[in-house]
Amino acid sequence: MSSTATAKTADTEARNSVELVKSQPAGEPGVTSIADTVVQKIAGLATREIRGVHALGGGAARALGAIRERIPGASASAGQGVSAEVGEKQTAIDLEIVVEYGVSIAEVARAVRRNVIGAIERMTGLEVVEVNITVHDIHLPDTDDTEAHTRVE
Repeated sequence: MSSTATAKTADTEARNSVELVKSQPAGEPGVTSIADTVVQKIAGLATREIRGVHALGGGAARALGAIRERIPGASASAGQGVSAEVGEKQTAIDLEIVVEYGVSIAEVARAVRRNVIGAIERMTGLEVVEVNITVHDIHLPDTDDTEAHTRVE
């Protein structure tokens, strides 16, 4: 295999392993590439900043995140519970969240959308065309400690 063919194969494999957004603003030399995972992490971090959001992800994703947190040196993924579809100039985001009991879900969803759209557009220059939010659960205040004290004498 020639060096040109090897380079083309390596380039194709790199493109297939991580989808990248490539943009070249007029008058600027070079191309800027943004991986889907970057957009996912920005959306995840922006979502966690909102008061009333307890966690991201469905039940299975949260369970894996809890296991990952117990491993020394590992941390929960910033992109957990986030899916991003990224095009050349636009992106669409899907979020799976757990909200705190007692908060207005509609207000939390509005705040999350505003924060996610602002963060992604500011950091990447991509237009966010939609942010879909699925509320998977409500986090209840811990009552385990109270019950343990009343049941044990």
